[in-house]
Amino acid sequence: MRMVNYADLESLVGTEVGVSPWHQITQSQINKFAEATGDHQWIHVDVERATREMGAPIAHGYLTLSLLPMLAAQLMRVENVTRGINFGCNKVRFTNMVPAGSRVRLRQKCLAVESRAGGKQVVMESTIEIEGKDRPACVAESIGIIYGE
Repeated sequence: MRMVNYADLESLVGTEVGVSPWHQITQSQINKFAEATGDHQWIHVDVERATREMGAPIAHGYLTLSLLPMLAAQLMRVENVTRGINFGCNKVRFTNMVPAGSRVRLRQKCLAVESRAGGKQVVMESTIEIEGKDRPACVAESIGIIYGE
């Protein structure tokens, strides 16, 4: 895990922050996401049909995106922080399907750090890779605002 002081966040611009450990996407996780969001499309939750027609059920794109905070927390720790907030995304693209049982990981590169709202706005290029696949599952410019001492 990379450690950086709040005062030194700007030094990250243009660098790869890190790569997370692999995380397996389970059918149970897909089903729980479907329950939470009301998205019960058969490609996600009908295991028999999805396996027959597509080879396996597919994770929701937004499930994949929702893994960003958990995976990012495994990449870097910022010291002297009082709080951080998710500010959103500039761009999000779902570039490949994630079959149930696949393993994914996050690769992040820092694109920008700017003063904002009494804190520092951090823009990351966040790429969620799929084990064994050339094309990632998701590429997003994720934005957070970090407040520190």
